[in-house]
Amino acid sequence: MYSEKALIHGGDIYTHRDLKPGQKLLDFSANLNPLGMPESVKQAAISAISASEAYPDPLCRELREAISKEEGIPAGQIVCGNGAADLLYRLVWAVKPEKGLVLAPTFAEYELALQNAGAETEIFPLSPEKGFAPDEAVLDAVKPGVSIVFFCNPNNPTGITAGREYLCRLAEKCREAGALLVIDECFLSFVEKGAEKSMVPALSRFENLLILKAFTKLYAMAGLRLGFLLCGSEKLAGEIAASGQAWSVSTPAQAAGIAALSEREYAAKTREYVRENRAFLHKTLEEAGAQVFPSEANYLFFRWRDGHLPEELLKHGILIRSCKNYHSLDETYYRIAVRTAEENRAFAAALRQIAGQKG
Repeated sequence: MYSEKALIHGGDIYTHRDLKPGQKLLDFSANLNPLGMPESVKQAAISAISASEAYPDPLCRELREAISKEEGIPAGQIVCGNGAADLLYRLVWAVKPEKGLVLAPTFAEYELALQNAGAETEIFPLSPEKGFAPDEAVLDAVKPGVSIVFFCNPNNPTGITAGREYLCRLAEKCREAGALLVIDECFLSFVEKGAEKSMVPALSRFENLLILKAFTKLYAMAGLRLGFLLCGSEKLAGEIAASGQAWSVSTPAQAAGIAALSEREYAAKTREYVRENRAFLHKTLEEAGAQVFPSEANYLFFRWRDGHLPEELLKHGILIRSCKNYHSLDETYYRIAVRTAEENRAFAAALRQIAGQKG
């Protein structure tokens, strides 16, 4: 039986869409591009509807070639899927790891995918005293017996990044331990000079390295579902591709992805917009009394004085992400997305009112 209690991610606009007649729900719980889906991407998906009477290309040939040109990785080392989460599950089903190492707090699907495959999960808690930043202790935790390590860069929910030198050392530790390293770069396109922190150039050095990316966040394509995995090993890429259903990516999603890769200025425009509006939200939160952690991504992680903020904001038609279901966090931790300037001002007004009421 389905239960709303089982929903563990942001973006659930459906439960609260009838909150008040005529009231527009502002969703700060899902970290999507505030500029929305590019028009070229929308039109590509719409145009592909007419071709959807046939099955989609199960190998995503044209899409993988486009990704190959963009990333500089052979198409044979690329696996496309129905969003990044789909690829996580296909990966663990393919490799059947005995034990996975997952940092905390971080994206929940790493652990859920491991559990689904019957693997043991070792949770490594990041230190709140160090701002939840990864350090040498993470490297020391990679020991023989660990089959796979998941690392989110920038991390979700904190927005903290790690540099390439650190991640290469982590990849080497994983190789020595006989473990795969999965770097989740789904939010790295929002980070200033994020390309300098990407591990894509290291794929030629580490066959045990996999990099997870998605069109979902940057191109606001959450409803279309499209992600891809870059693999250091072509053999492993083939095994992962064979572990899922044959038609995991719809024809409209494939067309939208190809169109998105032609949007050359969109990412830079987005980063500038996010930087300005993230600073506004950071200042707003601090002035209201929140403890705000430094973020490089399109979301902010903060601590509030109590666990009632979601209910208070919902009265204003604003949905945020409670982080109480993350390992190592309690009900006083929250995450909000950087939205449009207008939406951010509405959030600020609501938060000031709440802070004043509680003052």
